[in-house]
Amino acid sequence: MEDYTKFKLKRKEELDAVLADKNDLFVVACNKCFKELASFDEPECGLFEEIAKEQGKNIVGSAQIDFLCNEPLTSKAFQDLIPQDAKNVFVISCGLGIQTMAGLLDIPVYAGSDTVTVDGYHGMALTTTLCEACGQCYLNMTGGICPVVDCSKSLLNGQCGGAKNGKCEVDKEMDCGWQLIYERLEKQGRLQELLDKPVELRDYTKVNHKFVSEYVKSVREERYEGYYGGIHPTEFKELSEHIGLVAFPDPVNVVIPMSQHAGAPAEPIVKVGDQVKMGQKIAQAAGVVSSAIHASVSGTVVAVEPRRHPVSGLDSLAIVIQSDGKNTLDESVKPAGDIDSLSADEIIEIVREKGIVGMGGAGFPTAVKLKSPKPIELVLLNACECEPILTADHRVLLEYADEVIYGLKAMMKASGAPKGVIAIEDNKLDAVELMQAKTADIENIEIVVAKTKYPQGAEKMLIKRVMGKQVPSGGLPMDVGAIVCNVSTAKAVSDAIQLGMPLIERVVTVSGNRMNKPGNYLVKIGTSVKDIVNHCGDVKGDDVTVKIGGPMMGFAQADLNVPMLKCSNGIIAVETIVKEAVECIKCGRCMDVCPMELRPLYFTKFALEENWEGMKAQNTMDCIECGCCEYICSSKIPIVERIKIGKTAIREGK
Repeated sequence: MEDYTKFKLKRKEELDAVLADKNDLFVVACNKCFKELASFDEPECGLFEEIAKEQGKNIVGSAQIDFLCNEPLTSKAFQDLIPQDAKNVFVISCGLGIQTMAGLLDIPVYAGSDTVTVDGYHGMALTTTLCEACGQCYLNMTGGICPVVDCSKSLLNGQCGGAKNGKCEVDKEMDCGWQLIYERLEKQGRLQELLDKPVELRDYTKVNHKFVSEYVKSVREERYEGYYGGIHPTEFKELSEHIGLVAFPDPVNVVIPMSQHAGAPAEPIVKVGDQVKMGQKIAQAAGVVSSAIHASVSGTVVAVEPRRHPVSGLDSLAIVIQSDGKNTLDESVKPAGDIDSLSADEIIEIVREKGIVGMGGAGFPTAVKLKSPKPIELVLLNACECEPILTADHRVLLEYADEVIYGLKAMMKASGAPKGVIAIEDNKLDAVELMQAKTADIENIEIVVAKTKYPQGAEKMLIKRVMGKQVPSGGLPMDVGAIVCNVSTAKAVSDAIQLGMPLIERVVTVSGNRMNKPGNYLVKIGTSVKDIVNHCGDVKGDDVTVKIGGPMMGFAQADLNVPMLKCSNGIIAVETIVKEAVECIKCGRCMDVCPMELRPLYFTKFALEENWEGMKAQNTMDCIECGCCEYICSSKIPIVERIKIGKTAIREGK
């Protein structure tokens, strides 16, 4: 594979001049972009060290970093890495990496290389710095601040006098680049170096700086809004967001799997031939992290046997009930009182007994979350619904606002949290206005409007956005004093307390550009996906993929004869995308969009090598499987699939 090098070592004569009065060097080399992922020493780094040693220079250390221009990851990598006896840092990278290092360190940073163009442009790495690949890097002269891109006029001959209060006369939003240069060099005691340099003039015909600046700005706009990384896929919310909730017709049969929550599968407590009522417990939790399961219809148990599971794709034990069409309520379905009359432990017991789990996708038993061993300062309701196409949570907010708020209050009391927050993305302004009006007089509940971005709704991202706190690697939200629940979960908690109704139905979006009649439905748990799709006019055309969940994290279904689960928030029909993977070109885009600040390109490499230790060392277990890396991958690599394989191997101790 061709090596798309974007920088070259400066000429030996130029390096000799820069090195002449400097010693105690630390050398940093970037592993470079757009090349075959391989582990070997870059020749430029070794060549530079040879030149420095020829001059008798002392090299106190060196480091090679992937994508040096990625400031958040680079800043982490360099914590305590540079020895105290280092007096000068030389960087072998393109201008992006050199500028990044110069902005991070207090000691002088020098360019050991010049950036060169590839196909006429450079700087596609999503960084907060710029580089025009001029081939004659001036950063040594200017303290790591580029006079070409950090000056609106691209002036190489110093300040023009057209600045006021530190801002440029051409772009009043832009700091004067030359003032920044002077301030940095003065701080480092190097200002006289600059003042002694001869004046240099720039040929303005070489580059349209305004075009480049606007282009790069458009690519990077608000990249760090709320949290690092993320993507902006086409939403397709308009297909169903305006359609009100409708009760889906009662199914003739329901297939209720014993495994539809995180943890141990539930254990059946009914047998074939038993008559059951709607809301009756039919399976008990098998341990602390498990959940009870209830009948979603009244009728007869006709089978307790393995059936196809929509998530695993394997056969899984399920209870099949033939409905009698009466929906006769079980005697256990009765109001439990109100929040004020119930203790925290009583609320938690109701939540446990009624089989309530996280309804945003993960299915973690809610009672376990509420009984936290650590102090909780905030219950955070996730109403972002950042997955494209899905609108179920949006409709829950609009049509069950009072129940959502009631459920939030109950969870706050159960967990001892003094505050509640409902986070809603700014593509649901009607829901924002409604919830703000409903909570205006509630002092300890706040509505937070989040910038629309995927995966905003991932709990660790939401905590960072709302609380400004980072869940530690391998940690849980409770480690930073938070509980995160889906809005549908809050509605289910309300139903359990106010009505006595267990979790036997949920709001489901049926949509996608290949679904004939999109809509939002209140669906009984165990209803057949095939029946729902048929009711919605079936799918359009051939080459259609049906998923349970959203397009990013949903589960593709080869067979639609599978049931809806407690955590199934949607059924979507989309065009089948055929991707043929090629080798990783190490473009770094997966790192740029990873909200967990991981390095997915290593996961793909190590999975193929079965290097499970390598995957573990790269913190694979912190991956939330959001699919941003796979969505953006230039090589169309099935990254999430390889991550899941690696996680399984690590859990099995391979």
